[in-house]
Amino acid sequence: MLKKRPRTQRRRAPGLRPYARRLLRSRLPRMAFLAALGPGLISGFADNDAGGITTYSVVGAQFGYDLMWVVLASMIALGITQEVGARLGLATGQGFGGLIRQQYGIRRATFAIGVMLLGNLGDTVAEFAGIGAALAIFGVPIAVSSALAALLIVFLLSRANFRRIQFVFLAVGIGTAIAYAVSAVLAHPDWGSALSHTVVPHGSVTSLYLLAVMGTVGTTITPWGQAFIQSYAADKNLGPKDLSASRIDVGAGAFLTNLVAGFIVVACAATLWSHGQTTIATAADAARALGPLAGRFAELLFALGLLTASLLGLGTVPLTSAYAVTEAFGWEKGLDRGWRQAPAFYGLLAFFVGFSALFVLIPGLPLIAVMYLSQVFDGLLLPFILVFVMLMSRDRRLLGRLRSSLPLYVAGWLVTGLITLLSVALVVSQVIGAR
Repeated sequence: MLKKRPRTQRRRAPGLRPYARRLLRSRLPRMAFLAALGPGLISGFADNDAGGITTYSVVGAQFGYDLMWVVLASMIALGITQEVGARLGLATGQGFGGLIRQQYGIRRATFAIGVMLLGNLGDTVAEFAGIGAALAIFGVPIAVSSALAALLIVFLLSRANFRRIQFVFLAVGIGTAIAYAVSAVLAHPDWGSALSHTVVPHGSVTSLYLLAVMGTVGTTITPWGQAFIQSYAADKNLGPKDLSASRIDVGAGAFLTNLVAGFIVVACAATLWSHGQTTIATAADAARALGPLAGRFAELLFALGLLTASLLGLGTVPLTSAYAVTEAFGWEKGLDRGWRQAPAFYGLLAFFVGFSALFVLIPGLPLIAVMYLSQVFDGLLLPFILVFVMLMSRDRRLLGRLRSSLPLYVAGWLVTGLITLLSVALVVSQVIGAR
């Protein structure tokens, strides 16, 4: 009697040799691993947008190395909050808005999304301000730069493949980050002082100091970033099996984001603060930090980096906003649908882009201050978003084995509590200072 072959043997494709099968099996885990990479890295680099570059430049010029400890603390906090957000996306396959509606109802979902939209609107205004400040170096009027940027981003989102184009923007952003790193080294900073300020907090706690701390935190851990990491993980159809790769992705994104931030602070501290230029009023002022590398081309290099960072943020933030709102209310969404199929989705995109483009046309609007203060505003709103994220993160019924471990859960609430206390301290200091 013939022996029946095992099922695994019966399913083999004819002609597939043993070494080919081994090669295929060895590559599959790596392919799955690479597929899980992206959300954390993109979210992290997108955090270094117009507001991020400007905030780190202002902090370095105004306080020197004093706030380097905030950069390190923000990196740790970003890694914690992004992992919690990624777990929500991996376990549920749902975006931020839709999951809150499912768990807490339409009223609380409306509140959470409303808070996020306020921060996102400020960020979108900051992106237009960044484009205006970058092109102002070449004498382009703000009205012209805003109109061109609005038309370009609408075209990229509606007609072109923005997901491919964003990697071009990311590449230029990485190039700018490398330029800051080289400039920082060539400026011969006090590395010992920079390191000591990274490990131990320095500086006098004043209202301006608290404002700078909040701006640094707000530009690193953003309300839109929490929604983005969750929605992106869900959109890529990642699941619980991708947790290990996702953790590496999130950790790498947090590390590289704040490494760039640290180099920008050091470069500005070594070139501007050390020479008594503690105020940055225009993009040309900030561009001087790249002088040790680029020389007379510093303004060109800074303008290119600020422009591409702004376009990356301008494509990411309004898109995240539109997805979050339509998910929360169950409306049609997606760039693969037309205006008639998804009117709310495209209406939100048009509102964010149109309102922000018009806002920066206000006569005499200080563009650098707009970008800086928008990040402070993000930091003030952030605790409201983090509370919802943390409340869901320990739910076994919702997340199963991907629910946050006790150390991650405690660390997440610690981050949320500290940012809340910082928000309260900042508001109190501003009220007292205004009297």
